[in-house]
Amino acid sequence: MPVTCNIDRKGRLLRGIGGVLAATGGTAWLVLGWPPAWWEALLAVGLVLLGGFMILEARLSWCVVRALGFRTPI
Repeated sequence: MPVTCNIDRKGRLLRGIGGVLAATGGTAWLVLGWPPAWWEALLAVGLVLLGGFMILEARLSWCVVRALGFRTPI
């Protein structure tokens, strides 16, 4: 699946903001709740990874959901 531009400026902005919020929330959960239970650590690391992926999508002007053929309203 080639990475081609499939979201506009508004989509990039929303994806970037969401990515920063997810990564920041996951990092704060790890730092402020240390030592977390194993499932909390797993969720927090998942949030950080998801946030990083969303930021990457914003930088590339690409959305994996739209690339799979789903049409999103934004």
